[in-house]
Amino acid sequence: MGGGKRFAVLLCAEDSEYVKKRYGGYYGVFVEMLAEEGETWDVFRVANGEFPDDEQVDRFDGFVITGSCNDARGNDAWICRLVSLLKKLDSLNKKVLGICFGHQVLSRALGGKTGRAISGWDIGVTTIHFSSSSSKLFSSLKIPTTLSIIECHRDEVRELPPKAEVIAWSEKTGVEMFRYGNHIMGIQGHPEYTKDILVHLIDRLSQRDFIADSYADDLKANMGKVEPDKDAWKKLCTSFLKGRL
Repeated sequence: MGGGKRFAVLLCAEDSEYVKKRYGGYYGVFVEMLAEEGETWDVFRVANGEFPDDEQVDRFDGFVITGSCNDARGNDAWICRLVSLLKKLDSLNKKVLGICFGHQVLSRALGGKTGRAISGWDIGVTTIHFSSSSSKLFSSLKIPTTLSIIECHRDEVRELPPKAEVIAWSEKTGVEMFRYGNHIMGIQGHPEYTKDILVHLIDRLSQRDFIADSYADDLKANMGKVEPDKDAWKKLCTSFLKGRL
């Protein structure tokens, strides 16, 4: 596929057997959403200590940071190393898209603060509202001022990095999206998820006693009511990552 742009997924989660089998792991889920003909996509399993070296970093046009079960405030060796890498990517003006944990750890690397959400878990399909400035930013995409997205988090960005701008919010979460310059964007929700992946995650959370079985049952019962705007998110994420805004 050589000759085109190169992108890397910084994988911050362990793939479950189910997601590996059905989607080729979370890397496969992101490639399905973001990859276009002629591009090269690689993966670095940063949660396992696999990072690009300086020479490799230079070769990539953009990076995507995935979700994780880990805490973006944590001081595990790989999280601290990831924070250092993100500072470097900022200094090089590389395009970076952070999703969920990726959104939070980006905020941390750039000088913001994350923490447990006061409103608790946010799981399901949520409507997010774009700010007036982001409506102008995304005007060429002709997307509406609200979009539905799949959410599965209990942490959030509490304080934005200096010079960062909130570009979307929801009833539960004040910073659903932020941008930093023209090269970095964080999204709290999961534009890459299908409802099938969400059901799988809800089951895993209840099995591990992170959420009550009754709450898990309610979430699954209500899931059919709203569909995530997957096509609009795909357009928004690919346009940002590839400099088409």
